[in-house]
Amino acid sequence: MPESADESFQPTQKFFESQRLRLSYWDWGNEDAPPLVLVHGGRDHSRQWDKVARAFRDRFHVVALDMRGHGDSEWALGSQYGLPDMALDVVRMIETVGAPATVICHSYGAQATTVAAATYPEMFARLVAIEGVASGVIRRLEMNPEWIREWGDKARESEKPRMRVYKTIDEAAERMLEQNAGLPRDLLPTIAGYAVKPVEGGFVWKFDGWVLNRTSMEVRRDELPRFWAAVKCPTLLVSGGVSHLRIEPGNPVLNIFPDARLALIEGAAHWVHHDKLDEFVERVSGFFDAVPLKS
Repeated sequence: MPESADESFQPTQKFFESQRLRLSYWDWGNEDAPPLVLVHGGRDHSRQWDKVARAFRDRFHVVALDMRGHGDSEWALGSQYGLPDMALDVVRMIETVGAPATVICHSYGAQATTVAAATYPEMFARLVAIEGVASGVIRRLEMNPEWIREWGDKARESEKPRMRVYKTIDEAAERMLEQNAGLPRDLLPTIAGYAVKPVEGGFVWKFDGWVLNRTSMEVRRDELPRFWAAVKCPTLLVSGGVSHLRIEPGNPVLNIFPDARLALIEGAAHWVHHDKLDEFVERVSGFFDAVPLKS
């Protein structure tokens, strides 16, 4: 971890509106510096970026977004959690802090951000996409009655409450560790504490249970390369060496992006920035040095 990363500094929570939703983000200050936007993955939240934000806040004006239906951002009514909807939220976040911005994004958030970067290329200076070119729940069928039925049955099933109640925050934290054993123990109280909200009998996750349903008009998996090919800014694809989404050097996806390079971090799983934080910061910093911002 860089010596300049002040562990005592705390960000300020702020809000903006996107598509009539009130979205939350955390501002790490240094507003005269170039903007760096952090976008989390599905069922996650903005405060999981705390260590990454501290590592870069001397160099950037860092903000971390709570995507719609996550953290302290409002939930979308209906099923509007598709990549196009999320992409517009990322664009509004950038507009709020200033464009063009450098963006670091993870998993589902990286998919949405890639769609945004392809659609609004003038908003993006550089892009770091962690584990974001192969993951996600993407509709597999062409648009037809069968697809609408499949999507509709799943959406209707979500109307039944299924949120598990955890008696304590520590119990919720243990569940998080089951999903990602690499979570930093010193950051875990913040990650777990921000991920839940109190209810009768204990705590439940803050995220909207509908986020996994996406939308009836979701981007199909085989359509994503069209967006990758339209990303104009320099791009660093970060892959975990022991992740189920590992990208090997020479993977054809690297040739789809007009200006992409790979950072394969051995020993890291899907949450690369948690599992190998120091190496992640070093590799991303090297990318920023190699691709300086245009004046």
